[in-house]
Amino acid sequence: MNDNNEQGGKFQIELPAEIAQGEYANLAIITHSSSDFVVDFARLLPGVPKAQVKSRVILAPEHAKRLLLALQENIVRYEREFGPIKLPNQEPRTIAPFSKGEA
Repeated sequence: MNDNNEQGGKFQIELPAEIAQGEYANLAIITHSSSDFVVDFARLLPGVPKAQVKSRVILAPEHAKRLLLALQENIVRYEREFGPIKLPNQEPRTIAPFSKGEA
C-alpha cells in the first residue's frame, strides 16, 4: 500500500495479519500533556464492571490534529455516500458511549 508523506514522497505501509484483524473498541479515553496526546481504545461489555483497554496510541499534538482533520474529512465522505450518521440523544460534543471530557 502506498501513500504520500508530508514531503510528497512515497512510502510503503506494512500491515501484519495479526494487526489487520483489528480490535473492537466502543470506548475511547483521550488525555494529553504539553507534548503528547494519549488515546486509549477500550471495550466495555454489558455486565462487566470494568472496561479493558485494548490499544493505546500516543500522538504528537500535530499528528492528533491531523487525525482529527482526517476523521472529519472521512465522516463527510461517508455521510455523502451512506447518509447521516445518527447518534442517540447525546449532549453536544460527546460520542456514545463516551462521557463528558473523554472524547
